[in-house]
Amino acid sequence: MTWTPADLPDLTGRTAVVTGANSGIGEHTARELAAHGATVVLACRNEESARAAAAGIDGSTRVEKLDLSSLASVRAFADRWEGPLDLLVNNAGVMTPPRYRETEDGFELQYGTNHLGHFALTGLLLPALLAAPEARVVTVSSIAHHGGSAAVLEGNPKATYRPSPAYGNSKLANLLFAAELQKRATAAAVALTSTAAHPGVSATGLVTSPDGLGAIPGVRTVSPLFLRLLFQSAKAGANPTLYAATAAEPGSYTGPQRLRESRGPVGPAKLSRAGRDDELALRLWDLSEQQTGVTYSF
Repeated sequence: MTWTPADLPDLTGRTAVVTGANSGIGEHTARELAAHGATVVLACRNEESARAAAAGIDGSTRVEKLDLSSLASVRAFADRWEGPLDLLVNNAGVMTPPRYRETEDGFELQYGTNHLGHFALTGLLLPALLAAPEARVVTVSSIAHHGGSAAVLEGNPKATYRPSPAYGNSKLANLLFAAELQKRATAAAVALTSTAAHPGVSATGLVTSPDGLGAIPGVRTVSPLFLRLLFQSAKAGANPTLYAATAAEPGSYTGPQRLRESRGPVGPAKLSRAGRDDELALRLWDLSEQQTGVTYSF
């Protein structure tokens, strides 16, 4: 497929929320959406960094505080929201903290932030999404989801915590959520499209974040040069998300097409067996409602 951000439609009059838009793939996603006319809300934990990113974006933007590791922060963000929402990009994430950590609500950090935070956010913003003519929800996963398993239902417990499998489970949870959301929207006959995407392997701050591998001494110093030499740019990594946000089919999963989906033009991405498990998706959905206290009403 030869799709590029130049193929984005005119988004004038549409409002988008991009979580984790202060840097990396989220920032480039916000930049392109704004360049094509959308009003973009940069929903970020670090407001200062988000304001700096917004200042460099040509278009209509605003910054809102959102910490996905806090269900109270997610609820506060949703309570402040007014009006229809055309596009929600569930992009923010934490990757492979070397030691077990928890959110303020007592969930393992990756599972609680990457999955439960976005599950709650989407559910609480559902009325705003359904108030838009043709809303979309894009959930950003990873090729690391292939390392996830049915153990995702255990929520990455401390007793068996290992950084990479825990991250894989959180990214598998993203995919299962996106698929189940589309099924429920279709069953309810509402104008809501759910898609998923992954960026391949990109040079972003996710690796150097102090919440992830950046907690290991030396990683934050050495990684930036290493990442730029070996991996595609964050700008290229945003392309699958942008395609999923505007052109992809309902329920689809988009990613790069070359070098085992690590880079290249956008197209259909491969799902693991667990990622295609409808029963697992349903069980995770029910569990997520119990854990967050958020239920979806279409």
